[in-house]
Amino acid sequence: MPQHSTAQQQRNHHEHRDTPESAPASSITQAAAGALIAAVHTAAARIGFTASIAVTDQGGHLKAFDRADDAPFLTAEVALDKAWTAASFRIPTHTWNDLLANPQIAPLGGHPRVMAVGGGYPIIENGQYVGGLGISGGTYDQDQQAAEEALAALGFELPGN
Repeated sequence: MPQHSTAQQQRNHHEHRDTPESAPASSITQAAAGALIAAVHTAAARIGFTASIAVTDQGGHLKAFDRADDAPFLTAEVALDKAWTAASFRIPTHTWNDLLANPQIAPLGGHPRVMAVGGGYPIIENGQYVGGLGISGGTYDQDQQAAEEALAALGFELPGN
């Protein structure tokens, strides 16, 4: 009977474990990201503005994006930064103004991607953070309202709800 090397014995040992060494990270699907963009455009039209919409995965990397034809070009960058901020810290972007008033947290306001304006939300599904949503094009209240409506319409959870 051939002898197995130590490396082979270790591989065999790991292959027969009952518990995984790590769990795969959940991320919003491309289909859900597209549906979220459509839901935001519907909400924005009802509210009365056009928008740029960014959806990121849980790591803040762009998953899907759309900018309405007449949305100002700067809204594209702002939407992406809102989605990144929401995914990175797992809190809505409108909460950042109060946070940045704290001198111990205020230095984060100097980070070029932190966006302390309403319209960014973490995307939460079944208690798991799966991405970030960023909307820009209306007032901060309009962006925030469109985000909440779109997330609720697709069954995503709102933080604190």
